Amino acid sequence: MADDPNVAEAEDEKSLSVPEPEPKKAAKGAPAWMATFADMVTLLLCFFILLFAMSTTQQETYKELVKSLRSALGAQAVPESGTREGLTMHPIPSEEPSENQQIDELGGMIEKEMEEIVSEVRELVLFNKLGGEVSVTKTEEGVVITMSDLLLFPRGGTKLSEKGLDILQKVAGILARLAYHVKVKGHTDSAPISSARFPSNWELSSARAAVVVRLLAKNGVNPNYMSAEGYSHYHPVATNDTPEGRARNRRVEIVYERDAIARQFADMNKKK
Repeated sequence: MADDPNVAEAEDEKSLSVPEPEPKKAAKGAPAWMATFADMVTLLLCFFILLFAMSTTQQETYKELVKSLRSALGAQAVPESGTREGLTMHPIPSEEPSENQQIDELGGMIEKEMEEIVSEVRELVLFNKLGGEVSVTKTEEGVVITMSDLLLFPRGGTKLSEKGLDILQKVAGILARLAYHVKVKGHTDSAPISSARFPSNWELSSARAAVVVRLLAKNGVNPNYMSAEGYSHYHPVATNDTPEGRARNRRVEIVYERDAIARQFADMNKKK
């Protein structure tokens, strides 16, 4: 039995055979829902990138719109980007003030200065009870301080009265603080005058204006800012047919012209 060739061959084959490997367990992977989640995240990313691109385009378009509105309308109150109804609309500051803005600002400064001059002179008039003898008005020409010759001079003369001298000194205290050119204008009525000193009302009106200028300069008003002018009877403010009208026409005017104030402000701005 031991020498049986069939048995020996079977034993040899059995010894040479290789045992079959056991099947490997499958590796544990990601859950199936992760694929769907990854797709959704990718879609959301694309969506937000699209929104960002659209918002950037709108912002550039808005900037172009604002620029067009500024140049077309000169408007400085264009709403900020993102402003909605019910929210405060802030003005967009202009990089450089426009010419119209500069003119408006200058005009406002001139008006304010003129109003202050008028206010100070009116206080002087009220304090000294000079109603009817001294008046101040703001006109298209500028600020006009009017003094009756009944207050300042005797009829046909150029010597200041004591009351006129006192009032002019007080007026000079106001005018001395102002660095604007002032014109002192003398006016007469139409009654003719003829003397060795005053051949006509031209000489009389000019001499009265010069007397006032000298008095103002003596009391602190810069002579470089003053001029004296005579107008005779050719610029009346009332009729010369009545005594009352002629009395109103005999006057001295101290005039701060609007254009002179404007030039002074313009020069000040250039120096800045």
